[in-house]
Amino acid sequence: IAVFSPWLTPYSIEDLTQRYYTGAWDPPSPDHLLGQAALGHDILGRIIWGARISLLVGVQSLLIASIGGTILGLIAAYKGGRLDNIIMRILDAINAFPSMILALVFVAMWGKALSNIMLAFGLLGIPTYARVIRATTLQIKSSTYIKAAKATGASEFKIMFTQILPNAISPVIIELSFNIAYIILDLAGLSFFGFSDTSVITWGNDIAEGRNQLKTAPYAVLWPGIMIFITAM
Repeated sequence: IAVFSPWLTPYSIEDLTQRYYTGAWDPPSPDHLLGQAALGHDILGRIIWGARISLLVGVQSLLIASIGGTILGLIAAYKGGRLDNIIMRILDAINAFPSMILALVFVAMWGKALSNIMLAFGLLGIPTYARVIRATTLQIKSSTYIKAAKATGASEFKIMFTQILPNAISPVIIELSFNIAYIILDLAGLSFFGFSDTSVITWGNDIAEGRNQLKTAPYAVLWPGIMIFITAM
């Protein structure tokens, strides 16, 4: 859905955010299969475009988290000692707080722009990936071929990023595949609480917008909720 959004609905993002139509909160009809939301926007169109935006936020946030966490975890495990303790204690301090609470704090300070939300989720995800890569690196760095690389005079940078990293990256890739659903859920949560840009189409924004119309237009909340549920499964 996210990839083929422009071909799955006749409405563009501008149609569903910047233009007003008659029929606000109208029930499903042949022209609007899932009904209409506030300002007469097509619910099906918003769900389709919301998938793309949710995936965009998830992927970019995870890129920030995985790259930052991989670098920090690799350095901490390879160097060890005091540097390892400092890096991991800072990451432990971040992990000690619920990610949603910290995300709310960051967005409140930086603003509700989508880029700020992606940065907040990315930074909060760094400890997870740092721990994963650190654990694998600690096992690999005592291997015979790493000792041989040191004996030949290879630099620490070369050993970390050409010898250890390619063999330690698999758990990070697996972790990525699981965490994208959590990012989408957190985005929906932020949007529901009003901590996101309301001009951007997200499933959470649609639920927040329709929650006051549960009696007259329950479908406005039902369909975005179903999409969030399916994505999180």
